[in-house]
Amino acid sequence: MTHPAVAVHTQTVPAFRRPSPIWTKALLGYLAATGMPIGLWQLLWPRSFYDEFPGFGRAWVAVDGPYNEHLVRDVGSGTLALAVLAVFALVRPSALLVRAVALGVLVAQVPHVVYHVAHAGLLPTTADRILNTVLLGSGIAVSLLLLGLSCLEVSSPARPSTPSTAPLSGAMASRIPPDG
Repeated sequence: MTHPAVAVHTQTVPAFRRPSPIWTKALLGYLAATGMPIGLWQLLWPRSFYDEFPGFGRAWVAVDGPYNEHLVRDVGSGTLALAVLAVFALVRPSALLVRAVALGVLVAQVPHVVYHVAHAGLLPTTADRILNTVLLGSGIAVSLLLLGLSCLEVSSPARPSTPSTAPLSGAMASRIPPDG
């Protein structure tokens, strides 16, 4: 029994609005859709990638030193590997897997973007420099959004869960078992 002088106040916690899982899928789809063709191009046709990337009469790779087939193929296999993980996360989404994809892309893309920004002067036009930076930076932005969404998906005042292994909420949660 509480003392009559002590008032017990209950606090109403506002409902937490979770992001729609469609945003997570859209962002993962972006990583897969951009990584697959670029990774395959690098891996299967490294000389063409070196001479012609990004296409449309532009050449962003060839301006940065001599051709190295081994290097282009290795970068391609890494790009393709991250895209495959993004596809897997689309098929079996969980907060843990989404975070792993996002962190993997960040580990690959942050130094890549830093290098290209530092060497942007090698590109022939201002438009090339801007487009190169924006396109490369999009992978970082998408990955940061995925990390944020994956944290929101498992944070809820009404239902605590283990953040590293909880499945994504909403429609996906009803058909996907937790990691384990």
